[in-house]
Amino acid sequence: MSLPEIGTRISLAGHIGTVRFTGSVDGTTGAWLGVEWDDPQRGKHSGIKDGKQYFSCRIPHAGSFIRPSAHVSYGVPFLEALHAKYIELPHGSQSIEKIVLGSSHGAIQVEAANLDKIRQKFSNLAKLRVISLDAQLVSRPDEPGAITNTCPNVRGLNLSMSLLPSWEAVASITSELDLLDSLALNANRFQPIQDVSRLSSAFLKLTVLQLNKTLTSWSEMERIIAFMPQIQVVELGYNGLDHLSSDDIPRNVADSNSGASPLETLNLDSNQLGDWVHILQSLQPYIALTRVILSSNDIQSIPYPAPDQRPTSVIKSVSLSSNKLHSWSAIDALHRWFPSLEALYVRDNPLFDEQGSELARYSRQLIIAKIPSLKTLDATAISTRERTDCELFYLSHIAKKDTGSDEERRQSHPQWDALRKKHGMLEDPDAQRPLSLDRMKNRLIELNAYRRLSLSDGVKDVLATPPNKIRVLPSMQLHILRQKLRKLTKSKVNVSDITVWALMEGDHLTELTSDRDKQDIAWLGLDQDSSIIFLTKE
Repeated sequence: MSLPEIGTRISLAGHIGTVRFTGSVDGTTGAWLGVEWDDPQRGKHSGIKDGKQYFSCRIPHAGSFIRPSAHVSYGVPFLEALHAKYIELPHGSQSIEKIVLGSSHGAIQVEAANLDKIRQKFSNLAKLRVISLDAQLVSRPDEPGAITNTCPNVRGLNLSMSLLPSWEAVASITSELDLLDSLALNANRFQPIQDVSRLSSAFLKLTVLQLNKTLTSWSEMERIIAFMPQIQVVELGYNGLDHLSSDDIPRNVADSNSGASPLETLNLDSNQLGDWVHILQSLQPYIALTRVILSSNDIQSIPYPAPDQRPTSVIKSVSLSSNKLHSWSAIDALHRWFPSLEALYVRDNPLFDEQGSELARYSRQLIIAKIPSLKTLDATAISTRERTDCELFYLSHIAKKDTGSDEERRQSHPQWDALRKKHGMLEDPDAQRPLSLDRMKNRLIELNAYRRLSLSDGVKDVLATPPNKIRVLPSMQLHILRQKLRKLTKSKVNVSDITVWALMEGDHLTELTSDRDKQDIAWLGLDQDSSIIFLTKE
C-alpha cells in the first residue's frame, strides 16, 4: 500500500486530519502515518514519541500515529460527491410507491405516484443554483471542463469540512463555476499558497467568503481576498486570532491585485483579539467597511483615538457582545472612533453586570445618550421618543451625581454640552436644571417584578415573595423590559423565552405576548408601582 503525500487530508471514523508524517517509528515495525487532527481531542501528543520529534502540530496535542489501512478515507472527487448527494436513481416503472412522512418518525406511510419524474427533475444538475457538499469529503477536482459541463449555473457553494488540501485545489473547482458569488469553506485546513497563478481567475465574482474554524491567519486572509475583486463579506470566526498583522504578506501577491478592497462586512467573532488600537489600525485599509463583528473576543478597554489616529465615518455597525468591557469611557470612545455608528451590540459585558455597577440598570439609557448617531441597540430600534427620554435622563443623572464644574463635566461626559444645547439648557443652565430634574423624576417609574419559578405556582404564593424593584422609563419597549428581567436573574435563555404578565385588579393576570414587544410599557398600562410577574423557561 502506497503512502500518502505530506499534507494529504484524511478521514477516519468520523474524524478529519492532515498527514504530517509518513514512515517508520523507532521501536516499531512497519509504516505509520503521523496525523494532526482538526479536533485536538482526537490527538494524543504533538508529534513526539519517546523524546523524538517526528512532526509538529499547529495546535498542541492534536497529533497521533495511525496505521495506513483501508479504513482511512482519502475522499472523493467533486462530481462524485455531487452525484451522491443530489441524484437518486429511479426506482423502476412502478407508478405507486409508499413513502414515510419524516415528521411522523415512521408512523405514517402514504402512497405517491410518479416519483421517478420528480427524481428526474431534481437530478438535473445543470439547474442547480446552490450546492452544499458540507462534510461530503470532497478531496479533489475532476478533469478540466467536467464541472462546468455538469453544473454551470451554481451561485452558492458549500465545501465546509472537506478533504481539500490547498487553495489551489479549491481554485481548480471554483474556476469552472463562472457565476459563483458565495463560497463556504468552514472547518478546513489549507496549506500555504504555492502557485498563485492558479488563483488569478478562480474567484472573480465572489462576494461572500466563509473561513470560520480554519485557523486562517489575518495575513493569509488578506492574501487570498486579493484575488477576489468583488468581495463584500468575509467571515473569519473561531480561528484563535490574537492579533491582526499584514507584515508577512508577500508583496508580489498583494501588489498583483492593486486597488482598494470593496469589503463591507468582516466577522471576527469568537477569536482572542484584545488590542483595540491594533484592530482599528489593521482595518484602516478597508475603506468600504461598514460592519465589523467582534463578539466573544478579549477586548477589555477602548481608548480615545490619539491625534494621529483618524476616526472612520464609514463603519456603521459594530458588535462587541460578550467581551470584557468594564468602563463607561469605552462607550464614549466608540463615538469618537465611529462618528456615524448606527447599530451597536454590547450585551454580556462586565460593564452591564448590575451586581458590579449601579449604572448597569440604566445601561440602555446611558448608551443611547452617549452615542447620538445610534439607531439600534442590541437589535432593538431606538425611537425618537426613547432617545429624548434617555438624553434627559443622562443630563439629570450627571446633574445629580457629578458635582464638578462644567469644565470637569465636559471632560468626563463628552455629550454634556451638545445635549444641553439640544434640549435648551445651554443658555441658562441654572434656570433649566430644576425643570429637567422634575421632568425626569416624573418620567421614571418603579415596577414591582415578581419571579414565578413554574406555571404551577399560584399567583398568591408568588405575590407573597419580596418583589424586585425595577426603575424604568415609560417609553421603554416591552422587549427591553424582558432583557432587564433576564439580566436580573442572570439567565442565559433567549429573550423570547421570558413570559411576562401584568397584574390587574383582583389578582388577574394578563400575558404581555411577544407580538407587543415593540410597544412602550406605558402603552401597555404599566405605571408607577405597577406589578408584573415573569417566568424564565430554562
